[in-house]
Amino acid sequence: MSDARPAQSFGGESLLFLTDEQLRQGIEAMFFAYRGFTADPDRILAEMAYGRAHHRAIHFINRAPGTTVNNLLAILGVTKQSLNRVLRTLIADGLVESRVGTQDKRERHLFLTPEGAALESKLSDAQRVRMRSAYKEAGPEAVAGFRQVLEAMMDREMRRTYANLRDSTT
Repeated sequence: MSDARPAQSFGGESLLFLTDEQLRQGIEAMFFAYRGFTADPDRILAEMAYGRAHHRAIHFINRAPGTTVNNLLAILGVTKQSLNRVLRTLIADGLVESRVGTQDKRERHLFLTPEGAALESKLSDAQRVRMRSAYKEAGPEAVAGFRQVLEAMMDREMRRTYANLRDSTT
């Protein structure tokens, strides 16, 4: 096979031949890392009676101001009903503004209000502190490898969505 990559060693482990136990440990590490990654924002959100769905909506509205409800649905992969519940709360609480589209009156474009932007910044700051610390401890090669692993775990369509979002704001 001409496209086969050579086996790389990491701590004496061949990355092409991981055992089920090594994979289980990786899965568990992802669970616990995600728990740590979301812990700080969860505490902030709990004070406002919000959850992770609110956080995700705020995050992606901030990343793409003016995004449509349909685009947000595609990014988040949730039902219209669950997103509408989240958006109704965020709009009622003055964190998100919904504007009718100028080209297509059926579209609703979403923007963070100044209060929404302040909350997004507070949530992201908490996560940036944790990410920066972890990246610094792991080192640049591990950071690059981590990103490669995360991207490889994404479905093809989600990887395309991620790349479009990443490339649109860099």
